[in-house]
Amino acid sequence: MRKIAFGYSTRCNIRCSHCVAAGETPVTSKMELARARDIIREMIRAEVKGISFTAGEPFIYFDDLAELVNLCSENSIYTRVVTNSYWAKTPEQARERLHLLSQCGISQLRLSYSRWHQQHVPRQYVLNAAKACQDAGVDSFISFITDFSEQDEPFEQYLRDNCPRFFPEPVIYAGRAEGFNQQSLFTDYQENCCQMNPYLAPDLTMYACCDAGSHFSATNFFRLGSLNDWSVEELLTKSETSILYNCIRTMGITTIASYAGMKSRDIVTYRKCSLCKKMFNDPETLHALQTAAAGDLLQWHR
Repeated sequence: MRKIAFGYSTRCNIRCSHCVAAGETPVTSKMELARARDIIREMIRAEVKGISFTAGEPFIYFDDLAELVNLCSENSIYTRVVTNSYWAKTPEQARERLHLLSQCGISQLRLSYSRWHQQHVPRQYVLNAAKACQDAGVDSFISFITDFSEQDEPFEQYLRDNCPRFFPEPVIYAGRAEGFNQQSLFTDYQENCCQMNPYLAPDLTMYACCDAGSHFSATNFFRLGSLNDWSVEELLTKSETSILYNCIRTMGITTIASYAGMKSRDIVTYRKCSLCKKMFNDPETLHALQTAAAGDLLQWHR
């Protein structure tokens, strides 16, 4: 099923130090609403079945967001909105927003939460948003971004004490978080396959990876192209037919790293996205893997 992360705008009302969507000096950009409507109609023709509105804070342009969600709903597209919940200052304000989005046919809200987010947005706002979703019959969950340090324990306990549904998700060390000190990591030898949903940026550039793909500055490995030059169908097909992308999806980054010559005891010290960057943001390694993708690499399996 085709799914895509839709970056309508990179504008955000807070500045989190761990943000993967922005660098130290963020560049704010926004689509034209009419262009966004046309793109979604093109996605409908390309049989996209799920759109996640993300990038900056989608609720800043709430009226635009509601219109785009409604367009998706009318065409049976599953819609998710990723938000920091700044708008849920009171239970009443939260219910008002959710009532409107519910009428537009929103499928799900993903509520961002972390010790970095909550430096800017009181955590009660997140609970207000979660409760408003429940009251409106809108599916939701809290995305608890963590580096798994002891500093995060009170933030996790707060969620457990207040009973909303939440899922821990690891910090991605890209964007503003690229300069973070990373704790030592030793994992089991996992495949690290990646679903790689594409991401459409407000400047109409599409990337094959919705997380840190736009930060691969040395190789632009995940850059598919621009909708100014290509159609949605062409760019999605480009992503789906790339042999090396499909190796990431099916074989996993760990197997690719092993093929590329990394020692096993080194591989297990890398987080998934960091290992991906080591493989594919190095021009020499990438060239070797692209050469091997149609031959030897595909034979590197049990």
